Amino acid sequence: MKNRYIESFEKAQIKDKQVPSFKAGDTIKLGIRIVEGDKTRIQNFEGVCICIRGNGVGKTFTVRKIGANNIGVEKTFPLYSESLESINVLRVGRVRRARLYYLRDRKGKAARIKEDRS
Repeated sequence: MKNRYIESFEKAQIKDKQVPSFKAGDTIKLGIRIVEGDKTRIQNFEGVCICIRGNGVGKTFTVRKIGANNIGVEKTFPLYSESLESINVLRVGRVRRARLYYLRDRKGKAARIKEDRS
């Protein structure tokens, strides 16, 4: 049972942020605001969402992509973070699991996820 003041504070943080609905298996493109000194820039991070966990303000999701030299890169982001500029869903994946940790062991064509065209 949460304190009612904490609940009202969390609702105030969530209400002004527009977040698209996505799930594990979807390919998403994130625009991340990076601050370097007094300059800011937007850097894109595109990959497959492998898990979503938590609820409310503490909700986080993990995105995995294959970087240079076939090295897997995973980043975990808070869903309602101020540094997330945009979230775009590029492909909707057809998966039967909520957590896709098995993709860590797969390489190449074995790591593909079928697209849900319905």
